[in-house]
Amino acid sequence: MEDLYTVLGVSKDAGQDEIKRAYRKRARELHPDTGGDEAAFKELTTAYEVLRNPEARANYDRYGDPRGPGGAAGDPFAGFGDLSDLINSFFGGGGGGFGGRAPGQASGSGRDAVVDVRLTLEEAAEGTTRELDVRLQQACQTCDASGVEPGSQIVRCETCNGQGVVQQVTRSVFGQMLSSTTCPRCRGTGQRIERPCPACSGEGRHPVDETITIDVPPGAADGTRLRLSGRGEVGRRGAPSGDLYVRVHVSRHEVFERDGNDLHCLVRLPMVQAALGVELDVPTLDGPERLVVPPGTQPQQVLTMRRKGMPKLSGGGARGDLYVHCEIEVPRHLDGEQTELLRRLAELRGEDKPGSNGDGRGLFDRLRGVFGA
Repeated sequence: MEDLYTVLGVSKDAGQDEIKRAYRKRARELHPDTGGDEAAFKELTTAYEVLRNPEARANYDRYGDPRGPGGAAGDPFAGFGDLSDLINSFFGGGGGGFGGRAPGQASGSGRDAVVDVRLTLEEAAEGTTRELDVRLQQACQTCDASGVEPGSQIVRCETCNGQGVVQQVTRSVFGQMLSSTTCPRCRGTGQRIERPCPACSGEGRHPVDETITIDVPPGAADGTRLRLSGRGEVGRRGAPSGDLYVRVHVSRHEVFERDGNDLHCLVRLPMVQAALGVELDVPTLDGPERLVVPPGTQPQQVLTMRRKGMPKLSGGGARGDLYVHCEIEVPRHLDGEQTELLRRLAELRGEDKPGSNGDGRGLFDRLRGVFGA
């Protein structure tokens, strides 16, 4: 085993307050109930038990081996109370030892349940009500959720004497260690049913197929989880129910791309309309809306339609915006008349020379201007 001071992370001249603080900090990290390493937790607690006691600490500092003088057969834990008392006082276990559960108080609470619902973008925007078929643990009607056959009764568990936990003593080089585990017979309740209910096998519940109605509020996004408190699986023998979570999936839309509460769509404009300006009917979630495209609209220019996006899930009537991305279409095939008209336009704008753009300067002139030549 490592040096006890190293295990606790303190120096050899550390005071009792420092030792206690170090133990509490490391114990929270290593306790099995929080996903820690039980072996490391026991090693940490052993180190604390030795160093918090002046006599045991002096023996350890003097001899290094806990089997040196002091206590019964050199046991540094001699005269100590149950190790579980220390653990329970620290974690509030009330006798649960490493399990962290008080005797006779097994949770038994129902599990949370998750159901999936798929929506179109329009349904997500408007909100919707859905009926879903689910299979959940429900209270047994035969025994009224008690788990007891009518006419029978609940008695104290003989295995744990009604404590809900059983204790086991193990020995190490540092002495005896007492650990507690949930009673395997009564599962921590401290009680035993003489004759379990035949309909639910003493569980007080059984799986039932049912149809539930859920309301999805406007603005739900893909991945949104809605919590329905107490609508999950019923607990054992009348214990509290879990929660029901509705996981929302929103299908991709053929026109709109969603970004938070905003929407984006693409509009293709003929070259002439982009140059002259035009009024278009643009699709929105509320139906077609009139959009004014200003003259001289450029490729990839974005026009904004305020409050035409998705409603915010928080409510209040607020909505995002709709962003219209303009794509300019250049004609691929022109007849003779159209070609002549464009050539005439190019002449009028001074764009008939290679590299010119209508401002009287050629391409290389503009480049010289950019680079200061």
